[in-house]
Amino acid sequence: MTVMETTGTSTDSCAGPPQAERRPDGEDSYTISEVVAFTGLTAHTLRWYERIGLMPHIDRSHTGQRRYSNGDLDWLDLVGKLRLTGMPVADMVRYAELMREGEHTYGDRFELLEATRRDVITRIAELQDTLAVLDRKINFYAKAGRAYEEEKAG
Repeated sequence: MTVMETTGTSTDSCAGPPQAERRPDGEDSYTISEVVAFTGLTAHTLRWYERIGLMPHIDRSHTGQRRYSNGDLDWLDLVGKLRLTGMPVADMVRYAELMREGEHTYGDRFELLEATRRDVITRIAELQDTLAVLDRKINFYAKAGRAYEEEKAG
């Protein structure tokens, strides 16, 4: 019997934070704790994003609690992708500012994302070179290990 069978668990708990179901638009009012569960970000990070201007205006409840929408979750997903590209936070904030300024900033947004895309392509090429080196080393040690074991057994 496996651990999965004995616990009744059917998901990989190491795969990241569990994804809750999003509410339909119009009913999408999430607390900061719910957004933490959706995104895996900390509440501190979410507040910091808001403070530095990376997050658009976040609505508040009548008691002053932050209330996030599906659009905010979509934005945080994009920010997460931009972080993975290695885009500097200052560029992400600039992109957010351009978004808020409106359609007349399409050209600037295009240039910012295009530059980031070029950087990602360069990094991918570097990682592919690194992977090739690792593959050569792994193959060398696999063959050397087999040869050693055969010699030892022989």
